[in-house]
Amino acid sequence: MGDSSAKVELGGKASEYKILSGSVGPDVIDIRKLYGNTGAFTYDPGFTSTASCESKITFIDGDQGVLLHRGYPIDQLAEQSNFMELSYLLLNGELPSKAELEKFSGTITRHTMVHEQLAQFYRGFRRDAHPMAVMCGVVGALSAFYHDSTDIADPHQRLVASHRLIAKIPTIAAMAYKYSVGQPFVYPKNNLSYTGNFLNMTFSVPAEEYEIDPVVEAAMDKIFILHADHEQNASTSTVRLAGSSGANPFACIAAGIACLWGPAHGGANEAALNMLREIGHIDRIPEYIARAKNKDDPFRLMGFGHRVYKNYDPRAKVLGKAATEVLAKLGKNDPILDVARKLEEIALTDPYFVEKKLYPNVDFYSGVILSAIGFPTTMFTVLFALARTVGWVAQWNEMIADPEQKIGRPRQLYTGHTQRDYVPLTQR
Repeated sequence: MGDSSAKVELGGKASEYKILSGSVGPDVIDIRKLYGNTGAFTYDPGFTSTASCESKITFIDGDQGVLLHRGYPIDQLAEQSNFMELSYLLLNGELPSKAELEKFSGTITRHTMVHEQLAQFYRGFRRDAHPMAVMCGVVGALSAFYHDSTDIADPHQRLVASHRLIAKIPTIAAMAYKYSVGQPFVYPKNNLSYTGNFLNMTFSVPAEEYEIDPVVEAAMDKIFILHADHEQNASTSTVRLAGSSGANPFACIAAGIACLWGPAHGGANEAALNMLREIGHIDRIPEYIARAKNKDDPFRLMGFGHRVYKNYDPRAKVLGKAATEVLAKLGKNDPILDVARKLEEIALTDPYFVEKKLYPNVDFYSGVILSAIGFPTTMFTVLFALARTVGWVAQWNEMIADPEQKIGRPRQLYTGHTQRDYVPLTQR
């Protein structure tokens, strides 16, 4: 049979399945005809051994600690590029020329304002509502305001919707923050960068001018780059699944935001910072390390290890350096960073962590940086959603254009009752 097919034998009957090879990464057994040939499904909770789609956007090698966007390594993009350039790359497949980048950035800038009626929408939420709850509602409501970009069969409308989402998400996120702290909304400014504009909308007040710190802006831009896309994770799969039904793009991204809210996904950086605060001082680290190693203790070190990466998360290396720069520039001698540094040192040398490959991940550092900049922990996942929107939009566009795309329909292993007869209420 060679290496071009895999053989499955069930009930004495054998069937063959093609092996598909990507440009890089593991081979894939094409089991689309498995049920038709054998009458059996595969069982793969969490779909960790299942390729749900074909994609050209992002590649991850978790064992080697590799993350590529359209072939470009994440560390090169984070150090040399900016978020607008990366957004263009994810959407279009190639790095832009100077003219293409200026045109794209200009288009995004012109779409940053939201419909004025949308501002009224926020008043329906309680002031103490979690910003992610507000994000889910407001992004989902965009389809009620922008009817002219919800026809997914029209490539132009898909493009307009994509630009609108990338442009308006920072405005919506900043408004969610302002609403939660009782401050007036700040309108976007066309003379600022994408990231600078977001910082201004978040932290400026009408009473005085807000000066954007270039070190903070650069670190924030890096955080956006490092969270922009991460292959077929839970929220991206949710966006694709929602989109497979033909749902409008605003509804699909709202579904992604809802999925991202979970503490095992987008909420991990908030959990990591809360853990660092709980430890509080480097003197208490040995106590918590001992607890982490104790199987009978429910305590877990947050911000270490990753579902995919079994090596040092390449994004964590970039953010570790940025964390030092931000705290030095802001003059914050934060004991939390001391705890983070010591924990990192232990994780990279202690046999327990090395054997289990519990390296610091991107969430470990992003929480420290965001806290230093002045974001409350409730905003951390909102910032993740802001950055990931471009990845969701790129993946959604790719799915819509894929001729092999079908409505998502996972199967199940049913273990409930077999057929039984209804018993009238009087006889129960």
